[in-house]
Amino acid sequence: MKKKYTYPVVLTIAGFDGSGGAGIQGDSNTINALGCYPTSVLTALPVQNTSGVKAIHSIPPEIVALQLQTILDDIRPDAIKIGMVHTQELVEVIAATLRQHPDIPVVFDPVMVATSGHRLIEPATVNKIVSELFPLATLITPNLDEAAVLTGNPICSVTDMQKAGAMIMQKGCSHLLLKGGHLPTATLTSLLFDKQGVMATYMSEKIETNNMHGSGCTLSAAIASYLALGENLSDAVSRAQLYVHRAITEGADVAIGKGNGPLNHFFEPQKRVKKEKPRYK
Repeated sequence: MKKKYTYPVVLTIAGFDGSGGAGIQGDSNTINALGCYPTSVLTALPVQNTSGVKAIHSIPPEIVALQLQTILDDIRPDAIKIGMVHTQELVEVIAATLRQHPDIPVVFDPVMVATSGHRLIEPATVNKIVSELFPLATLITPNLDEAAVLTGNPICSVTDMQKAGAMIMQKGCSHLLLKGGHLPTATLTSLLFDKQGVMATYMSEKIETNNMHGSGCTLSAAIASYLALGENLSDAVSRAQLYVHRAITEGADVAIGKGNGPLNHFFEPQKRVKKEKPRYK
């Protein structure tokens, strides 16, 4: 039988999460739930559970490079999501690969601080991420802890978010989604920036639950999935925000683990999308 179709593919370049809610596992759950096909490249093996990160085992940069080459030689993604990149060598390997594929949209969730508050990368790596990966990404999605690392300033209000977003955009970003979930307010506010300033403001009711493990991974993977499905950036961000809000709501009363539990990625899974197979496939 002639193979006429393919699936929208999202490549996740991220760390491992043995507890299943974040990292490559959380990304793959999200990508699958939204009707796309996930491929993955492992950057690190954190030893973690829902209560926190105990240790991080690095994947050698040459093995990450080989993973990238092997996957991209076989399955071309329609979008790329990047998560945990915790060494300078990994930044260089990933940046070199992205430069070879400038037409593929990239969503970068700069994982720097775990949900538990554990700092995951060194300052020199942060600097390398800013100089090498920020200019190559379509969208950067830091939370407030990560934005504080990037700006050197605490962020305690929406006004602080606006100032921080402007500072981060000066570091060479194309677009920035600054997530305000850590503000002590009843309403969650996130801001989408482009080079002209705030493009859009997203507001939703904050859900009282500690089942937030992997929420940042899920959001960035959802944005990448919607981009792979053909949405423009603004609509992809909007739809991804709604998906994450529903996933948190549907998983809020479920006990998994002894710490910060996961979202319910499969509250309403979509049938995997088929699309016409391009000639280059």
